[in-house]
Amino acid sequence: MKNIKSIVWFRQDLRLHDNEALTDALAASDVVIPVYIFDERKFRGTTSRFGFPKIGVHRAKFIIESINNLRLSFQARGSDLIVRIGRPEQIIAELAREQRVQWVFCNRERTREEVDVQDALEQKLWTTGQELRFSRGKMLYHTADLPFPITHTPDIFSQFRKEVEKIVSIRPPLPTPQVQCCNIPADIDIGEIPTLETFGLEEPDRHERQLYEFRGGETHALERLEQFIWEKRAIAHYKQTKDELLGEDYSSKFSPWLAQGCLSPKLVYHEIKKYESENEFGESTSEMIIELMWRDFHRLMLKKHGDCIFQKGGIKNKIRMDLVEDGDILRIWVEGRTGIPFIDANMKELSATGFMSSRGRKNVASFLINDLKLSWQMGAEYFESMLLDYDPCSNYGNWNYIAGIGSDPRVFRNFNIIAQAKKYDPNGTYIQHWIPELAMLSKDVIHDPESMDSELAMSMGYHHGASYPRPMIDTNKWG
Repeated sequence: MKNIKSIVWFRQDLRLHDNEALTDALAASDVVIPVYIFDERKFRGTTSRFGFPKIGVHRAKFIIESINNLRLSFQARGSDLIVRIGRPEQIIAELAREQRVQWVFCNRERTREEVDVQDALEQKLWTTGQELRFSRGKMLYHTADLPFPITHTPDIFSQFRKEVEKIVSIRPPLPTPQVQCCNIPADIDIGEIPTLETFGLEEPDRHERQLYEFRGGETHALERLEQFIWEKRAIAHYKQTKDELLGEDYSSKFSPWLAQGCLSPKLVYHEIKKYESENEFGESTSEMIIELMWRDFHRLMLKKHGDCIFQKGGIKNKIRMDLVEDGDILRIWVEGRTGIPFIDANMKELSATGFMSSRGRKNVASFLINDLKLSWQMGAEYFESMLLDYDPCSNYGNWNYIAGIGSDPRVFRNFNIIAQAKKYDPNGTYIQHWIPELAMLSKDVIHDPESMDSELAMSMGYHHGASYPRPMIDTNKWG
C-alpha cells in the first residue's frame, strides 16, 4: 500500500473496541480519518409528527459526552476525531473529495432516515470514483451466521431463540487498537465539539431524586460493565431484580451505551460467559443474554418487515381502529398527571432523567394504548425523543408488541395497572420517591388514592383532586 486514505464515519458505534469499520479501515489503509457528524436535521429543531424534538436534551447530552470521550480515546493514541455539524452525506463526500480517499467505512444502518443518508452519500461517492464500504456493529449475531435468511426470520421471539441460541456461536469482539491508529493529515481542521447551547438546549440539572447518573462514552460503558458483572457481581441476582424500579443495580443499565454503540453486545456476552466459567451458571446470566437476543430480534424484524414497524398497522398490518390521536390527553400522560400514581411516577422519572425501567415502560405503554385509547405512535414518538437508550428497532418493536400489532402471538398486552403497581412496588416506595405529594399515604391506599373515603383521606392529610389529580379513567375496571 502507498498512502491509501480512508475515512471512518462514526454513527451509532461510538467506541474503539469491537469496531469492525475501524478495524477494516486500519487493515486496508495507510491513513485513516475518523469523522463524526452531528446531523443538523436531528439536533437543530426538527420535530416528529406529534411535535416532539427528534433528540431530547437528555440524549443530546449523552451523545455529546460520548463524542468527547471518543475524541479523548483517539488523542490518547496520537490521533484525533474530526467533528462537524451539518449533513453527513454532504460533509463526508466533500472531505473524501478534498483528501482523495479511496474508501469511506461505516456501520450500516437499516432504518429509513439513516438509509436515506447513507444512500445519498454512496451516490455522491460514486460520482468521484470512491466507495462506501459497510460493516456491522449493532448486533450480537452476524446475520451470515444465522441458520436462516433474513426473510425467513421467525416472527415470534421464542421461536427465534429456539433456532439460534444453542446453535449459533457468538463471534469474539474485535480488539481495541492499542497504538497510534490514525494519521490525520495536518491540513484538516479538527473541529470543535458542540455543546447543548449550540443546539439551543439548556444543560439539565441532575434531578434531586435521580439515583443513578448516566455519562456518555466508551470509558464509562466499560466501567459500568466491570462494575455490574465483576465488582458488585450484581449480575448474580439479575433475574430476581430486573423488574424492580428504584436503585442503581436492579438492572445492568447497559442500554444507553448499547444504543449509541459505546458498548459492544458481543463484549457484554463474552464477559457474561467469562463470569459463568468462573462462577456457577445460573438463570440470571441466561436472562441477560436473552435481553441481548431481544435487541437482535427487533433489528431482524426491521430488516425483514421494513418500515412497517413505524406504521399504524405494525408488522401485522393490523390497524387498531379503537385508537385516536388527541394531543390534550397525550400531554396529561407525558406530564405525569393521569391520576394513576404508578403511571405518573414512571413518566416523571422519564422526564427528569431520560430513563425508565423495563417494567415501567410496559405499563405506561399499555395504559396509553389500552386505557387512554391513544395511538401507540404518539407514545413511541415521545419515547424516541426522551429516552437515553432510544434505538428505533427496539423502541418501535416494543410499542408494536404492546399494541398487539407486532411480534407477539397474543392479541394485545393489556395490563392491570394497579395489580402491577402492587406487585412491583408493594410498599409504594417508588411512587413516593417520584410523587412526594403522596408520601403521607399508606401502602394500602397509595396505588389508588381515589378509593379512599373522605374521612380516611382527611385523616392522612389528603384532599381528593387537590393533593393529587383525580384519575383520568375509572380505576374500578382493574378490580
